Amino acid sequence: MNLSEFDLIDSYFKRSTTVQNSGVALGIGDDCALLDIPEGYQLAVSTDSLVCGVHFFEDVDPYRLGYKALAVNLSDLAAMGALPKWVSLAITLPNGAMVNNNPNWLSEFTRGFFALADKFDVVLVGGDTTKGPLSITVSVKGIVPRGLALQRNKANLGDLICVSNFIGDGALGLSIKLNELAVTNPQYFVDALELTEPRVDLGILLRGLASSCIDISDGLTQDLIHILKASHCAANIAIESLPLSKTMRKEVNLGKLNNDEAVQYALTGGDDYELLFTISENNLRLLEQRIAQQTQPIPSLSVIGRTTLQQSELIAFFKEKQAVTYSTGGWDHFK
Repeated sequence: MNLSEFDLIDSYFKRSTTVQNSGVALGIGDDCALLDIPEGYQLAVSTDSLVCGVHFFEDVDPYRLGYKALAVNLSDLAAMGALPKWVSLAITLPNGAMVNNNPNWLSEFTRGFFALADKFDVVLVGGDTTKGPLSITVSVKGIVPRGLALQRNKANLGDLICVSNFIGDGALGLSIKLNELAVTNPQYFVDALELTEPRVDLGILLRGLASSCIDISDGLTQDLIHILKASHCAANIAIESLPLSKTMRKEVNLGKLNNDEAVQYALTGGDDYELLFTISENNLRLLEQRIAQQTQPIPSLSVIGRTTLQQSELIAFFKEKQAVTYSTGGWDHFK
């Protein structure tokens, strides 16, 4: 399919704005988008690039790639307690709409992208298309009431350390894709890797209650260290409290991996995009009350530790109250 840059935009990316109160005064088609920010709100912005061969496999399903390209950015907004509103997309394509000899690649990519955008009423307001090695850059914009954005540097001594849902499944999915591991239910873990769910609703509920928050992209321990350094404290983590999924535990019981391997996936694997946050005991009870009032399901929460005074090691691990040792390394692009 031999389409010009502008044909690609018109064919795959330009949509009529149907979201009520979208705040889009001027969208795709001009040099800039014009966006209306409600009074009393601040703009939250996050940008991520995904490069073929680094962040995704060359033969990745394009629907899933489009979905995840947006999901990882929405997860950043969730970690700030922001409501997603707008997104810009810059995509570099090796041969126009034809990618990997698949004439439907771009239509499937945008189908996945817009499936998640529509779920959260996010409007595509601009971007760029160019020719070159396959890469994707997404910039999301959201709004948060002034003064209520969640940050990394506000954790208090004695706060509980909590995480949403399960951790480690996405990293195990990557090991499966790399043919490093064989398990009985590989698709569950590959889905966890490729169809991650941004915790936007939970992030909004955490406003005014959580003292700090971050999304788990590079591994629980590495992302927790960002909070600890910014907040000038340390942490004790209870290994037995880590939320491993039933499917992960089943693979351990079947001997496909041992318990320490499962724990290490949870601690350092990354690609979870769950929310990791600190909160006081009183505010955790208030959060549970907020969750109970929701009509939409909110993922389960697990208390995995507590913040402490600074110590020689930023993170100390305990199992049944006995000190144990685990790696705290995580994903780093330049290592």
